[in-house]
Amino acid sequence: MTISVITPFFKVAPFIERCAESLLGQTYPDIEFIFVDDASPDESREILEKVIARHPERDVRIVTHAQNKGLPAARNTGLAEASGEFVYHCDSDDWVETDLLEKMVKAAEENGADFVYCDFWMQFEKSARYMVNPTYTDPEQMIKEGFLAGLMKYNVWNKLIKRSLYEGISFPAGHGMGEDMTIILAATKATKVAHVPEALYHYVKLNMNAFSNTFSERHLTDIQFNTARTLKGLESWEVNDKGKYLNFFKLNIKLPFLLSGDKGQYRLWKEWFPESDKYALENRHLPFRTRLVQWFAAKRLFPLVGLYDFLVNKVYYGLKFRT
Repeated sequence: MTISVITPFFKVAPFIERCAESLLGQTYPDIEFIFVDDASPDESREILEKVIARHPERDVRIVTHAQNKGLPAARNTGLAEASGEFVYHCDSDDWVETDLLEKMVKAAEENGADFVYCDFWMQFEKSARYMVNPTYTDPEQMIKEGFLAGLMKYNVWNKLIKRSLYEGISFPAGHGMGEDMTIILAATKATKVAHVPEALYHYVKLNMNAFSNTFSERHLTDIQFNTARTLKGLESWEVNDKGKYLNFFKLNIKLPFLLSGDKGQYRLWKEWFPESDKYALENRHLPFRTRLVQWFAAKRLFPLVGLYDFLVNKVYYGLKFRT
């Protein structure tokens, strides 16, 4: 089984050496590595080339964008270059365990799966949090309970996906925030999924408040675009209870507005997908406390939302996972 590993990079000089070493040092042999230089202005490429020189046995190429196009477009460039049976995407500021692909390939072969995912570490500056995923074998159940109801993330970087699942699907060039929703659309074409219950990916998150700190009108536009794109793509997905799960998805999309620490974003929560508010308590796949804070918002009890955010996110998680 051949694998295409796609890694776009842009302004990641402090991180790319660790990332590239973890990829080129994989114990699995049949890999083509495609690095996409998205017109990075720093020394990222020079650092990467030095790492590549230390691994002459590897099949590596760097594809260059003449101008910066953004992460989704860079992923598309990598997909267009890929020839492997399976595709694995990695973000250039993160790193992986050196046996990640060997274990994911084994899971694909043993289970006859065309979609494989693993657990991951959320890496803070001074600590790490193990992020466990539920185990699924059926794509429909994974999409409903995992991606739409919110039991697992649809991140692109902890998933090994058969390249044929991307046929007719591309990442949303020009709309970076929420671009990982593309994985939901690819998953609708899967026949069987497999879970590797080990944290094999290290997702670097040096700021626990990244969503609120990067809040901008452009990010809002991107999230709206990608949500609408995903909902449109799921129109032809024929499954039972789809309407209910799509409303769970809408609630999860706007949940960060309640947990950002910015009370001004409560207005956005009220404006986005108001038709989903009546489902606030129905998503039993989520913890009761999460459903409760959404119900508070649906009932416009925003002082209780703020109290929850302070006690849970600022006090509890702030102490438990110090950055």
